[in-house]
Amino acid sequence: MGQEIERKFLVVSDEWRTTDPTGLSFRQGYLCVDRERTVRVRTVGDQGFLTIKGKSTGAVRAEFEYSIDGGEARTMLDTLCLKPLIEKTRYRLPAGGGLWWEVDVFAGDNAGLVVAEIELPEVTQVFARPAWIGTEVTEDPRYFNSNLVLKPYKSWA
Repeated sequence: MGQEIERKFLVVSDEWRTTDPTGLSFRQGYLCVDRERTVRVRTVGDQGFLTIKGKSTGAVRAEFEYSIDGGEARTMLDTLCLKPLIEKTRYRLPAGGGLWWEVDVFAGDNAGLVVAEIELPEVTQVFARPAWIGTEVTEDPRYFNSNLVLKPYKSWA
């Protein structure tokens, strides 16, 4: 079974940009969003992906991801997925020890939100937190991308 161990944090400054990282544009939508599972369609450039994720238990959940035709992914995003779509630019920064920070700068209905994620090989993995990392939001469902479709960041009080 595929498994994802991911911790998520708010980004509190632009200090991470000092490395001048290159970003990739992501567009993603959801075919299914409920507590037990999500089914996501995503495009990264011309590539398409279909991802099924299970219920989160802390930082751990089942994850299965498959490459799909980019044109089919765009059609699903435009015609089948819940709206609004998630639009973001993702930047990858080395975190040391073979780990990577992924900083997501959201656009559209979630503009203003910036989060950083780190995928870990083990739940107990120790990692350094740069000064630009703020509050951990791993277990706060408001920050799940699937929930940002249902209640976008721009609608938060």
